Amino acid sequence: MSEERFIDLESRLAHQDQLLNQLNDVVTEQQAKIMQLEELCKSLIQRVQSVGDRLPADDPGDERPPHY
Repeated sequence: MSEERFIDLESRLAHQDQLLNQLNDVVTEQQAKIMQLEELCKSLIQRVQSVGDRLPADDPGDERPPHY
């Protein structure tokens, strides 16, 4: 193997290692963001359910007034 080809292969390997590390960082950040969003969704679901639990079962808000 020629010296020039060997240097080219080492250079490519170094670039691939750098790219792999960058991709790993992106995936790690995305996973953290996904976990935050999942927690936010859970929190929002609980808040909506708690608001629904506080509403009376027979909500007269949708009924027509008696004079119609």
